[in-house]
Amino acid sequence: MALPAPSPTHLLRSHSIAVSTLFISTDNERIYSGDAAGQVVITSTRSLRPLASWKAHTDSLLGVQEWGSQILTHGRDNKLHVWARPEESASIRQGPATDLSDLSIPTICYSMDVNALNYCRFSLMFPTGSSEQEGLLAIPNLVESALADIWSLPSRQRLHAAIGDPLDTSATAFSDGRSGSKSGIIMSMHLFYAASSAPSSSTSARELRLLCAYENGGVVLRKRTAPENKQTVEGRGWEVLWKSKLHVESVMAMAVSLDCTFALTISADHLVGRYDLLKTQEEAGTAFKTKHPGNGSIAICGDGRVCAIGGWDGKMRLYSTKTFKQLGTLVHHKQACQAVTFASVIDPPFGNTPLRGDLRDDSSGDEDEMTVEEKRVRARWLIAGSKDAKVSIWALMDFEKTST
Repeated sequence: MALPAPSPTHLLRSHSIAVSTLFISTDNERIYSGDAAGQVVITSTRSLRPLASWKAHTDSLLGVQEWGSQILTHGRDNKLHVWARPEESASIRQGPATDLSDLSIPTICYSMDVNALNYCRFSLMFPTGSSEQEGLLAIPNLVESALADIWSLPSRQRLHAAIGDPLDTSATAFSDGRSGSKSGIIMSMHLFYAASSAPSSSTSARELRLLCAYENGGVVLRKRTAPENKQTVEGRGWEVLWKSKLHVESVMAMAVSLDCTFALTISADHLVGRYDLLKTQEEAGTAFKTKHPGNGSIAICGDGRVCAIGGWDGKMRLYSTKTFKQLGTLVHHKQACQAVTFASVIDPPFGNTPLRGDLRDDSSGDEDEMTVEEKRVRARWLIAGSKDAKVSIWALMDFEKTST
């Protein structure tokens, strides 16, 4: 029997302009949302009230991410800022509603000048075995948007410059009069360690890879061949593992599974590209046809079994990541769904009972502790941001045990 169409569990109305990016903390405690005016809002998932709201950039947000005790924001104003995450207490999370203008503003730690011409958000990775808060940041090259740079944080030292094909950046004339790389500019990127690398506390035993999706609809996987601590320039020290071109139009968004074994891409067309990140030579991409062209955002659930695709029509469609059978459609937003993200999977894994509705109140024990049931429900959340300025929260079922 077909299940009734669900409605959002909650709606957040903290923005007055199109929501452009979303992120949820790994403990599922905080939702980060950024809009087209440069405003960032942190919302508690317990009280569903804002914890902080501030003008982080002078232009639209491309990305926001919590990083330990800090927050990274990336804007179309060609800036990347690192902020100190504001402290929060139980009284703040559970207290009465607060006017956005009364909330504290995070303190900025440092900033970087970046190239935001191509609407491509940063990719942040955490090297293993580090005793301090250190990260590797992949962003488009400062000068040429078809190339990528990798920086070390917090030192802000550029480790690898102009990854790509620096000799081929003026080979093609585009229809709008521009000249540039055959592949066009980078639209999305993901920096990661190869899943097949030997597990080790030392990063030198792991293979660093960079996955880039391009304006021409292609996707390229590269690996670092240079020694661990050697700086590289002009794309040297990097080798192409494979190239795949499944879309005719530009790649609008890309998502990589939590275990970095596969990636998905969407475009203006009706195709979803699936790429095997474990393959190193042969063709790694497969195109799946859907009935719905015009997509702008995509996310993969933490267990890797389900993906959510946000459409220009405002709908979110859920698919199996193996068969791409459509599992359901979520309908609420009247304008394009520009950002979508899943909550983090909890441990122990989900039970068999489908969960819907609001969080259950349990007054027993410490008031600041969530019940197991609350954690289970929150771990099934899917969050979407739209051009209608609203953020919707949906409580999903277990698609592994329930047919739709």
